[in-house]
Amino acid sequence: MPRVNARRVVRLVAVAAVVFVAATLLPVVMLRWVDPPTSAFMLERRAAGVMFPSRRVPIVYQWTDWNAIAPSMGLAAIAAEDQNFLAHAGFDYESIRKAMEQKRRRGGMRGASTITQQVAKNLFLWPGRNFARKGLEAWFTVLIELAWPKQRILEVYLNVAEFGDGVYGVGAASRRYFDKKPSRLTRHESALLAAVLPSPRRFHVDRPTTYVQRRSWWIERQMAHLGSGHLAVLDTRGRGR
Repeated sequence: MPRVNARRVVRLVAVAAVVFVAATLLPVVMLRWVDPPTSAFMLERRAAGVMFPSRRVPIVYQWTDWNAIAPSMGLAAIAAEDQNFLAHAGFDYESIRKAMEQKRRRGGMRGASTITQQVAKNLFLWPGRNFARKGLEAWFTVLIELAWPKQRILEVYLNVAEFGDGVYGVGAASRRYFDKKPSRLTRHESALLAAVLPSPRRFHVDRPTTYVQRRSWWIERQMAHLGSGHLAVLDTRGRGR
């Protein structure tokens, strides 16, 4: 057997690492200023519709700038999905600890993904829970937190999150379910939209179950606890886009 050239292997690994970092860092940096025209999850739904026409779902996506979104919507998303969003650097270790503890005690696994992790997953990756995907999710989460201010992360999240089967973004959702611009959403409407985020194909904003109604009320209480000024820091941190 020919002896493996150690230097050549090291060189190839180094080149591969540089290519990987560049290939993943470039789109993250670009999307710091450029609004994403689609997301990996939307592309996956479209591809599934082509492969299985009977399962095709129309994709509705409409980008909405941060200043055109009611402040109550951003607050509702944080209250529902990631109350430590402004404090952490992409990972909420306390939530992860609680999720692991729940898994150990009850056998189930509660969600512990931050808003930044959800942006990484929705924008760049595919559905699933394998180790490769989770590793890439962690990598993109780090890149996003390094390259984007918190305001941009929340803005992108509210635009690529799914609020109903095939309904992506708060702009499309507010028009579909409330026939109004997202800037005019009330606190209750914002809480109702946030209530379906964990499972938007199972729960419906326009036909809320008792669970969704109760969750929206809980979100409104959490919004009151956080306070209307909770997002004020984003107006200073988010400048410079």
